[in-house]
Amino acid sequence: MLAEMRIQGLGVIDDATLALHAGLTVVTGETGAGKTMVVTGLHLLGGGRADASRVRSGAQRAVVEGRFQTTIDSPAAKVAADAGAEPDEDGSLIAVRTVAADGRSRAHLGGRSVPNAVLSELAEQVLAVHGQNDQLRLLRSGEQRAVLDRFAGEPVLHALTYYQRVRAEWADAVRELTERTERSRELAREAELLRHGLAEIEAVAPEPGEDASLVDEARRLADVDQLREIATGAHLALTGSADGDPDMPGAIGLIGEARRRLGGAEDPVLRELEPRVAEAVAVLADVGGELGGYLDRLDADPARLDQVLARQAELKQLTKKYAADVDGVLAWAEEARSRLSGMDTSEEALAALAARRDELAAELAEHAVAVSEARKEAAVGLATAVSEELDGLAMPQARLEVVVQPKEVDPGDPNALPVQGRTLHAGPDGVDEVELQLIAHSGAPALPIHKGASGGELSRVMLALEVVLADADTVPTLVFDEVDAGVGGRAAVEIGRRLARLARTHQVVVVTHLPQVAAYADRHLVVDKGAANGGLTRSDVRVVADERRVVELARMLAGMDSTETGRAHAEELLDTATAYKLAQARFRRRGKSVPKKRERSGK
Repeated sequence: MLAEMRIQGLGVIDDATLALHAGLTVVTGETGAGKTMVVTGLHLLGGGRADASRVRSGAQRAVVEGRFQTTIDSPAAKVAADAGAEPDEDGSLIAVRTVAADGRSRAHLGGRSVPNAVLSELAEQVLAVHGQNDQLRLLRSGEQRAVLDRFAGEPVLHALTYYQRVRAEWADAVRELTERTERSRELAREAELLRHGLAEIEAVAPEPGEDASLVDEARRLADVDQLREIATGAHLALTGSADGDPDMPGAIGLIGEARRRLGGAEDPVLRELEPRVAEAVAVLADVGGELGGYLDRLDADPARLDQVLARQAELKQLTKKYAADVDGVLAWAEEARSRLSGMDTSEEALAALAARRDELAAELAEHAVAVSEARKEAAVGLATAVSEELDGLAMPQARLEVVVQPKEVDPGDPNALPVQGRTLHAGPDGVDEVELQLIAHSGAPALPIHKGASGGELSRVMLALEVVLADADTVPTLVFDEVDAGVGGRAAVEIGRRLARLARTHQVVVVTHLPQVAAYADRHLVVDKGAANGGLTRSDVRVVADERRVVELARMLAGMDSTETGRAHAEELLDTATAYKLAQARFRRRGKSVPKKRERSGK
């Protein structure tokens, strides 16, 4: 969960710290006070786009810092560990996002500088922000399909995983067959060039590293007289004269004499030196033997030198055409063989590839049907769950329908797939189109939600969706930015209750202008607007409780904070919300659900 957030230099907020509750936290304040800066800060912490215009006027930068409480084995902790971030002393993760006045931004996690993408990855595990922009996004068909899949969970995910794996193979086969058929002449020319190159390389038959070894051998053959002189002199210095000339005893003989003298000495100190001298004799004898062998092999061979030079010329012809050295030439040949294996444009090869494509298409169609069936089953559950929520949100006659239908192909669609006698578009997420439709009241036609709902009704539909989806969501913190816009009266009370119910399993943060919603908070934060030096607006965030909370709720009741009636109404709201939450807790301790009638009455 998000335990604390500090905002500096963001919009009208100069410096404010928000201590958040594990349950439901509401953020209220007058229009223009800067409530939305709280959500903007959360977006920045989540790796969202940095906007220099959000930096407070006169400030060099805006800074948002959040402290997330996580467990060692949580997905968020793994994201941090992969980025090299370290948790704080209490095990929490500190995330920081800085936006300079010139628009440049920096991100830090656990004391380490990280790309913004790391904060985005972290946010996917710990934070979900739902605002009016998210509502607009949910109106798109692709997003509605994603909503259904998220609600369905494992049944769709399992079937979709198999579908996507087979689809990748099928798409490769389709693409390869199309390429071989349409580019047969071009491929034939390319294949001929590859075969010519392979034939040239195979005729020379180079060996790995052969060019380097030939360079060494050519140098040795060219310098044979000089090398013989060097080796002979060294050998003579070690072994001495071959005819036993006492004036040229050699190093081995001299050291051998030293060994005999030391070995015969009576002084133990001298005798202890004899083994070390013996080791030197052995080493010199080995070197002498190797020099003798080198001299035996070192024969002047002009014919061999000519052969080496001719071979180098052959190899150079290859390295001029195909690579910088022989090893590179061999690598080119290996790649050429691999490419040739995929360039067969014969009728037999094309027929085999077409058969493979059709085999994969049949398998893919089976998986597509499995995905569709899982979605249709989940669609019934999603529609029922959301409709029940709408009943509690003062839309008793409204029903949501989740329509899953196949997506027909367009002319020339490369992803056309035969499925149960129909040709459908096989996209990366299946062959289905998903649309959320609303029946606003009895007798009304089912219409897409953006056509079948008014502004207030759309907000309630979206909240109902979020409530239903959040029950199956593993993200611990949910943020709602004025999701209750356009709603009032009884529906506002029900929204407050739904958010309080969500807060039993998630941390919920709500930016709201409705007192009926704010009354259900476990912690109430108020953004206050005032004037700072230079006439700039400056806002601060404070926690309100008890009497101050009553005053704030009364202010939200159409500015009734200065009247006894307004305060009495605010106190009544708080009493009703408290009674509802106590009833929820009482039934929860008994392991039961609150009956629908009791839930609506708050008793």
